Amino acid sequence: MYLAMNRFKVTKGSEADFETVWRTRDSHLDSVPGFVEFHLLKGPDREDHTLYSSHTIWRSKEDFEAWTKSEAFRKAHKSAGGNKPLFLGHPEFEGFESVLAQKSTKTAA
Repeated sequence: MYLAMNRFKVTKGSEADFETVWRTRDSHLDSVPGFVEFHLLKGPDREDHTLYSSHTIWRSKEDFEAWTKSEAFRKAHKSAGGNKPLFLGHPEFEGFESVLAQKSTKTAA
């Protein structure tokens, strides 16, 4: 498993617009081999921003890297530059390869 994460410092007052961008965009992820799931996480409030993290889970790092070179990636990010006023600086990328996994052994009630 590979987790690709971007952290965004969203300017105060722009949170709803930032979330709308993510809710309404066509990510094209369902058409990409190796894609498992996506999450947009809202983190703590700071003095001048709210921290957000987008992350995708992939079968492998190779699947993620193939996506970053694909037409689906270009389509999903074609309007990204227009959203710059919503956050401070550049998104901060972090990638993680799984070295240990554990799932719940309990069944949902």
